[in-house]
Amino acid sequence: MSRFLHISLFSFLCIVIFSVTVSCVDEDEFDDTPNGNFEALWKIMDEHYCFFDYKGEEYGLDWDEVRLRYSKQVDASMTSLQLFEVLGNMLGELRDGHVNLYASFDQARYWSWKEDYPTNFSDTLQRRYLGTDYMISSGLEYRKLDDNIGYIYCGSFSNSFGSGNLDEIMLALSTCNGLILDVRGNSGGMLTSAEKLAARFTDEEILVGYMQHKTGTGHSDFSSLEEQKLKPSSGMRWHKQVVVLTNREVFSAANEFVKYMKCCPNVAVVGDSTGGGAGMPFSSELPNGWSVRFSACPMYDREKNCTEFGIEPDYEVQLTDEDFAKGEDTLIEYARMLINQ
Repeated sequence: MSRFLHISLFSFLCIVIFSVTVSCVDEDEFDDTPNGNFEALWKIMDEHYCFFDYKGEEYGLDWDEVRLRYSKQVDASMTSLQLFEVLGNMLGELRDGHVNLYASFDQARYWSWKEDYPTNFSDTLQRRYLGTDYMISSGLEYRKLDDNIGYIYCGSFSNSFGSGNLDEIMLALSTCNGLILDVRGNSGGMLTSAEKLAARFTDEEILVGYMQHKTGTGHSDFSSLEEQKLKPSSGMRWHKQVVVLTNREVFSAANEFVKYMKCCPNVAVVGDSTGGGAGMPFSSELPNGWSVRFSACPMYDREKNCTEFGIEPDYEVQLTDEDFAKGEDTLIEYARMLINQ
């Protein structure tokens, strides 16, 4: 069993323990009133959210000040819709795409990490490159481009990739001069799928990053850094040049995938910074039955930098209006140029 998978199993046990701990905190201590639900939510986040110190340094987040400011907006006569809006706005102060509040009528979310930026991706342009006879395996779309460069589009890590599927894709593209691996628009999914795909691009076990676990209720209560290592696949592996295409919608498990790939040989990342999402999410419940999801286990790159706000590309390239008008994807063309050079 790889060290990475060992950490994954350990993380699963932490999830079970953590979930029991968090779910027991709230309903016994707070009433099902607007104020009770407000205090329950604030306390859940205060004791278990993992990026307070980091975001305090990055943009001055002060969770006690947030409580003082938003508590003034809560009163006993407010409706569920009004309370939901206040609680959602309070969570938005965390600037975290993994933080959500769920009610039967809505989902509070923070999506500025992608909505405030250009997508740098066009389905229309992509179809000009894929055509209509591209192949699909385990949700991966792939083909050989006309200059003998392989192209794989991975729009999600929600699928579990089979070793046989990945072997067939590697074999089909094995005669190509290089490979473009496009993860634009991939908002995440399963870390195991991200690992399986990245494992096709290294011949040796490599350090790709670190993670921590919460050990107490203080903002700085964490375990020591635990190594994340990527073990090479036992199946077919790619040894030629690879260009990974990214945009701001690359998030969560896809953000981790880009982190892994930057550690592999012969890999260049082209496009925009990723959207981030470097906290493993957990869930809890408020007295009124609303559930809240939040980041509780932080992850870092191999230089021990937090990637919560994204990973920068090796080459920053934006989709231009001029290329779009010509029916060309600026990022794909830049990747082809790198490989052909």
